[in-house]
Amino acid sequence: MDQDNNSEDESVGLSEDPSEEELPCLPPGLSDGEAMELLWQLRAQRRQLSPELPETVTCLNAPDGSLLYLVGTAHFSDSSKKDVATTIRAVQPDVVVVELCQYRVSMLKMDESTLLREAKDINLEKVQQAIKQNGLMSGLMQILLLKVSAHITEQLGMAPGGEFREAFKEAGRVPFCKFHLGDRPIPVTFKRAIAALSLWQKARLAWGLCFLSDPISCVSCFSKEDVEKCKQKDLLEQTMSEMIGEFPALHQTIVAERDIYLTHTLRQATRSVEAPRNAQKVPAVVVGVVGMGHVPGIERNWEKTLNIHEIMSVAPPSRFGWVLCTVIKGVMMGMLGYACYRAGGSVGRAMLSSPVVQSLLETLRRPPA
Repeated sequence: MDQDNNSEDESVGLSEDPSEEELPCLPPGLSDGEAMELLWQLRAQRRQLSPELPETVTCLNAPDGSLLYLVGTAHFSDSSKKDVATTIRAVQPDVVVVELCQYRVSMLKMDESTLLREAKDINLEKVQQAIKQNGLMSGLMQILLLKVSAHITEQLGMAPGGEFREAFKEAGRVPFCKFHLGDRPIPVTFKRAIAALSLWQKARLAWGLCFLSDPISCVSCFSKEDVEKCKQKDLLEQTMSEMIGEFPALHQTIVAERDIYLTHTLRQATRSVEAPRNAQKVPAVVVGVVGMGHVPGIERNWEKTLNIHEIMSVAPPSRFGWVLCTVIKGVMMGMLGYACYRAGGSVGRAMLSSPVVQSLLETLRRPPA
């Protein structure tokens, strides 16, 4: 993944197929400078100075005159996809920023059917991989997020992130448009969330993540129509907020801190750009695509001085946290051993020798993250 030389946010390469970008065919024999100038003029002609945009779009101004069109979306919404496409086509931006990090960028290039299948297929191997990569507590939180997303996917029959894929596609059709990832990396968010909890809160959360049988029954009755009516508070974020409501520290790190990070990356994107004719700096036009729940926080933080380094640091685990993780791993290994014992000698040995169980045991033996 390439990074812009003067920016801390992530950027992604656009479509490699020129036919998909719907850029015009240039006359033969043009020099590079002439071609760039022609495309620059074309984009200027397409850009609407006073566009009529959906009501989900908020316009914010940067000190140098740059404009940010912030599109608030619901992650499971057809009309959000239309809002994103309408906005990008109207304003012809220099940069499009989406609420994704490098750990979730794969959803941009997967088709809808693949995403539906992946979202519904949460198995022991995925749980083991999440724990191995992120540690026990952070891994379990990631699985919880996947489980909530999968449940909504199953209820609505549509995969999450459609508005981000739409933004990626439309950005590829705009000359000179860059595509940036604007969200804080998931491992940092989860690790900071866990570090903010007390020992007792960690124990309660771990118990709920490991043994709660149906943590997502609160969304079982939602329909596509309900999602479209409730875009003021995105369904996925609303569900997660309800589930972590008894842990205020989680809300601070999962929502409020990410508001700050998103504001930072959006402000970075609104820096002036160079016109190809004379390399003169001109105000930028940026489209940001974020969940509706982040829009108020971004508006509040837009003109504030932000300390981005403070919300990127992860404190080392305390001794109490190390003991808790060790106890939880011990309980899980004990449960696995008891299950093998109850299954009987030959069946138990077969279970222990299976690749999935061996992989899980290897993860449980690792020192707590």
